[in-house]
Amino acid sequence: MSENPLDTYLEENRELLQEMEDILLQLEGGGDSEVMNALFRTAHTIKGSSGIFGFGHVVAFTHVVENVLDRLRDGEIQVSEDLVAALLASRDHISALVDSAIREEEALSEELSQQGDGILQRLARFQSTEVEDASAQAATPAVVASKIERENGPRVMTEQWHISIRFSENVFRLGLDPAPFLRYLKKLGEITHITTVFDGLPLLEAMDPESNYLGFEIALASDASKTEIEAAFEFAMEECTLYILPPQAKISEYADLIEHLPEEAEMLGVILSRCGALTDNELQMALHCQAQLREQAVPDDMSRLGEVLVKQQTVHPEVVDVALEKQAQVRNQRNAAKSVRVDAARLDSLINLVGELVIAGAGNQIQARRIDDEALLETVSSMSHLVEEIRDHALQLRMVPIGESFNRFNRVVRDVSKDLGKSIRLEIYGGDTELDKTVTEKIGDPLMHLVRNAMDHGLESAEEREAQGKPAEGVVYLNAFHDSGGIVIEVADDGAGLDPAKLLAKAREKGLVDANQELDKKEIYRLILEPGFSTAQEVTDLSGRGVGMDVVRRNIEALSGTVDIDSELGEGTTVRIRLPLSLAIIDGFLVGVGESSYVIPLDMVQECIELSEADTQESHGEHYINLRGEVLPFLRLRDVLSHQASEHDREQIVVVHVGTQKAGLVVDRLIGELQTVIKPLGKLFKHLSAIRGATILGSGEVAIILDVPTLIHRAVGERQAVVNQNLLQAADDEQGTRLH
Repeated sequence: MSENPLDTYLEENRELLQEMEDILLQLEGGGDSEVMNALFRTAHTIKGSSGIFGFGHVVAFTHVVENVLDRLRDGEIQVSEDLVAALLASRDHISALVDSAIREEEALSEELSQQGDGILQRLARFQSTEVEDASAQAATPAVVASKIERENGPRVMTEQWHISIRFSENVFRLGLDPAPFLRYLKKLGEITHITTVFDGLPLLEAMDPESNYLGFEIALASDASKTEIEAAFEFAMEECTLYILPPQAKISEYADLIEHLPEEAEMLGVILSRCGALTDNELQMALHCQAQLREQAVPDDMSRLGEVLVKQQTVHPEVVDVALEKQAQVRNQRNAAKSVRVDAARLDSLINLVGELVIAGAGNQIQARRIDDEALLETVSSMSHLVEEIRDHALQLRMVPIGESFNRFNRVVRDVSKDLGKSIRLEIYGGDTELDKTVTEKIGDPLMHLVRNAMDHGLESAEEREAQGKPAEGVVYLNAFHDSGGIVIEVADDGAGLDPAKLLAKAREKGLVDANQELDKKEIYRLILEPGFSTAQEVTDLSGRGVGMDVVRRNIEALSGTVDIDSELGEGTTVRIRLPLSLAIIDGFLVGVGESSYVIPLDMVQECIELSEADTQESHGEHYINLRGEVLPFLRLRDVLSHQASEHDREQIVVVHVGTQKAGLVVDRLIGELQTVIKPLGKLFKHLSAIRGATILGSGEVAIILDVPTLIHRAVGERQAVVNQNLLQAADDEQGTRLH
């Protein structure tokens, strides 16, 4: 089934609009000519593809934006905060126009029309001429005026060839006469105008009667090609400087020829030569000039072939732009041959089928063991190994770098910082860390809230920061890294931090904590994840209504993740999110409790040891053992999951960890490793916090997948509660002693 061209248009435009936004944000910190060219090409490509589908409103508005970008690229206007703001608004408006066109709305809504008029007025001050009426351009966009300008010479805009030639001083001594060359031009067409140029003429006393000091500017009406015109001066090429500038009609012709060239040539010079805009001699001269510039260590953006050709006035900038687009198109098509776009639904279907294959493979393994046929066991083992490889490769297909999601926050930080009147910088680390695409899509909203919260609540104003000896510019950090078979995402700031005393007082005021209840720092910080809890002094557009952080926690927990908060007063706050790499298939460790089976994610299993009653200690209802000098709290799964007392004489402890926290899970038996296909539970089981999902074993039995982070938090929390209670008891005893 062929892909819908409109879907392709929409997807490509979204990518181009995102690229435009990224470049504009980069421009605020400065940008070279290549960045300017890339920015212009995004607008030009959007306009061109929209024209193919007849989206006149998109074409008309983008044309105005393109004019501004053209002036920016030519250095006629400079990058400024106002210009970037206007172009970002234009980018958003183009996106809205595209959405309107996709919905097949023939007339723009009043709101969209007013928005466009306002942006056009903002762009007007960056244009050399008055802004054209967008509605008048809707049917047929105006053609960008061509600019042909010889170095140190007049600007030319005609429908004739313009030849600029300067013969060397030695031309007469070598027996060459300029006149025959000029007469030969008449065979190619009509010389409508010729001007003798005296710019090389020295003072009278310095003149040499045998030397040439004259040059010529010639207007030639001819249907000849550039190569044929250049051939007229073939015998004098080494003794003259020659520029051949095409008529305006030719520029459009070159552009059309380039667009219809076969998808073979990838080199810019070859593309320009094949369309006739560049002669072989001009190409060699430009390549020689480029080599000299690189020997002189000239920056890459000034020594690229396209820049050299434009600077030498050999090829018009518009033709170079079209050729660069063709070059990018060829390269993209070659890269496309190495990659294939796959619909997400098809990919999900593949993952589901691989999951069923894993379950079927486990069933085959069980049957082979029952038969106890050595050859069959070997075959099944080989099959299981191949299924495991297929599983890993299938899961890799859904993995995407989280940096794509992180980069979108550059615009958010820029806009929100201006709204708040704060100076804020975003720093991104670990952008190449890969995560399941499904998880990436669902993590966007929680991250958005955390970043906005960090800017609004976390960071102080510039005046407050300077008074505290901090840099005026606050920093928000986004970081991602792999840990314990999952991914950790951190949203941090270098702001004021959280005050535990104020948080606890606020919680008591709202009735979230009893008046005599004592909490440690981590428990106090977790209070901000409770519904209705907010420390904002006033309600703003960003926060302060007590709605949001509890939603963040619920969204993360729905992805089988956890949220932790660390903070230092005066230094900043870090919100740490832990998520599984995939929501589909994992390596698991199968254990038994009573007659039931449970799966623990293998990446969270550290070791397994036998539990001895002699090693078990208890305090205020909490159980723990001494594990090589380390206190290890543990939970009996039969108690947590309400199983009847076990008949097994020996119990085993599975030591699990998440980050730096460890705990033990006591089970009746250890069964072994297995590939686990995660099946989500229905709404009936949503309230069970210690359960992540279920899986089907090869025997057909259903096994529950345990939510290890929740169990560890419960075990460590109980231990901390005992410690707090012991501290309170010690304080009471000490106070009683003093009274006596």
